[in-house]
Amino acid sequence: AATLCGCYYTQAVRGQLDVLGSRVPIDEVLADPDTSDALAARLRLVQDARRYAVDALGLPENASYETYADLDREYVVWNVFAAEEFSLQPKRWCYPVVGCVAYRGYFEKSAAERFAQKLARQGLDVHVGGVGAYSTLGKFNDPVLSTMMRWSDVQLVGVLFHELAHQQLYIRDDTAFNESFATAVEEIGIERFLGARGLHDAIDEYAESKEFRRQLLRLIDAARRDLNTYYAETIDPDEKRLLKEHRIERLTSALRRLLTESGRDAGPWLEAPFNNARLVSYALYEGQLPAFRRMYADCDEELSCFYEEARRVAEFDKSARDAYLDSLATR
Repeated sequence: AATLCGCYYTQAVRGQLDVLGSRVPIDEVLADPDTSDALAARLRLVQDARRYAVDALGLPENASYETYADLDREYVVWNVFAAEEFSLQPKRWCYPVVGCVAYRGYFEKSAAERFAQKLARQGLDVHVGGVGAYSTLGKFNDPVLSTMMRWSDVQLVGVLFHELAHQQLYIRDDTAFNESFATAVEEIGIERFLGARGLHDAIDEYAESKEFRRQLLRLIDAARRDLNTYYAETIDPDEKRLLKEHRIERLTSALRRLLTESGRDAGPWLEAPFNNARLVSYALYEGQLPAFRRMYADCDEELSCFYEEARRVAEFDKSARDAYLDSLATR
């Protein structure tokens, strides 16, 4: 692949091999006297969550997340998102294994930024976002990464469930379906995991945090709807550009106001400016989440039914699948 497809695949192969080459069995890390108490506690939590994922959530049992890799950087990869100036349809790239996806990942931030700059010079809106974890879909035994250790316990467990969900069900050429399904499994898994341990205060805190995130995403969804309306209008490009600028300013102000009133950290939401590419990234990860929540409820919160129904819908062609999930979300 590196020979045929050039520099991008070369860095991807090299980056993946570096990650795999850094793996150490978690049991060895725990036995090492130089391992800090804090890291040891997080890795024991991972082991507990990994076993729960198999026994209680029906997620794949394999050697993924039984090793640890210290990468000595903030993120494992940086994803580049892009969209046309007057469109909320993401630019897509196609790969041999995963099919077509709405982002391009780089193992070095500088490489991601160079590629983003190249796209920007073509007149595209671009956004670069760091990623703390990813799944190879069971092709390799994925390790727990040092980039995951900066998260809270709940976030760490949730991402573990999320990445294993990609191994449970993944379809080619549909990023929104794959990410929304995995996010649904993440939510279900966290609530069940905390409940099984009697951590009711943590459940309440998680539910509160999730509801607040929904409030923020509703603001983003409203901006997306307005922008789609503007982009469809037959008006002068300069006027369309001005409408876009003002709507994004209103979105940023509304997010800042809500975050300030709540006393929560605004960093993750406002550290980068909004544009079409960044708006696209939110839609991909959670745009179809309401449909999967409804699907789970319709299965009386029974996971085997939920997985079976998700697989059934995955067999639809893309347009029928999107239409079905849209109707499910609004029912």
